Amino acid sequence: MLILGIDTATSQAGCAIGGHEGVLASAQCAKGRRHAENLVPSIEFVCSQAQIDLSEIGVVAVDLGPGLFTGLRVGIATAKGLAHALGVPMIGVASLDLLAFAVRFSPRLIVAAIDARRSELYYALYRQVPGGVQRLGEHRVGSPDELVSQLSALRDELLLVGDGIGRYRELFETLPKVEIADLGLAHPSAASLVQLAHAQALREEFHQPTELEPIYLRKPDAEINWVTRDRT
Repeated sequence: MLILGIDTATSQAGCAIGGHEGVLASAQCAKGRRHAENLVPSIEFVCSQAQIDLSEIGVVAVDLGPGLFTGLRVGIATAKGLAHALGVPMIGVASLDLLAFAVRFSPRLIVAAIDARRSELYYALYRQVPGGVQRLGEHRVGSPDELVSQLSALRDELLLVGDGIGRYRELFETLPKVEIADLGLAHPSAASLVQLAHAQALREEFHQPTELEPIYLRKPDAEINWVTRDRT
């Protein structure tokens, strides 16, 4: 079963194709936030690199966020459209789960954080388990200071990953027993999406396109700005 993975939750957009043989081809683009322009050509590119016709795809997987509002809309709408056209089921995976999965071999407590703008982070904590990672609690949104305070109360050795960590690196470097993951792992990976989705596909944990919704932990910036404007 071939899986097409689509990730547009952050400033980088990516897609990948894979299956039981692993990831066959992937592409990542960090050219601004022009996801709507770059996504379809990227899908065409990975299909050609994998020598796969789009009609051979059996599952469409998509990053559900949390992340940038516009990017999520583009990715999820594209994924749903493709799944509907191909008549195949979908699998949704959270962006923070993808970040943690990429560093799953670390025995440290994993903290995945995405820059949410407006001086906030989307974040979650994870533990290594056989074959991957397990999320500890729900996805959260909060300030970098709030996250540092929360982590300071823990005694664990920490591995921090995500573009949210990179943006406030100096603040997080003050924590004891902390390691910050390489910048190359700062964004969710479409390759990781395909790997996680393949495991779910083997368990037949599919969704219909109408069942998948983006993970919004707060209102979009445009709506927040409009409310603020009305109050001034």
